[in-house]
Amino acid sequence: MRLVVVTPTEVALDENAVRHVRAEDSTGAFGVEHGHADFLTTLVVCVVRWRDGRGLEHYIAVRGGVLRVRGGESIEIATREAVAGDDLGRLHGEVLAAMREGIDAERTARSGALRMEHAAIRQIYRYLRPSEQPLGGERTE
Repeated sequence: MRLVVVTPTEVALDENAVRHVRAEDSTGAFGVEHGHADFLTTLVVCVVRWRDGRGLEHYIAVRGGVLRVRGGESIEIATREAVAGDDLGRLHGEVLAAMREGIDAERTARSGALRMEHAAIRQIYRYLRPSEQPLGGERTE
């Protein structure tokens, strides 16, 4: 099988002769072998493991993403960030923790942006309809 992992800026991994892939989605860990049915799933932040033609295990940490199996011969992963390495402990500890922190920071930033957007909309509403009070208040004229 062929395993390809891509990010927005690079092809992080392109391996042929892959015998087995193991990844994780919201339902838990799963494996893919040669001849697997077509499959599409959304990955969580995890370490994807695969065995090469010699039976050696390799690892790549992914920051979520989408995994697709096509024709039982090709596994493609599209992710925002990927870090390959053979030190499973480091990938599992340091890299996954950093990826999770990045996701939390993005959520916090999006939440702050939404609050500012809502405040701006309320201000525009007050400007356009100064005689109406929002949220069920009585009208003053």
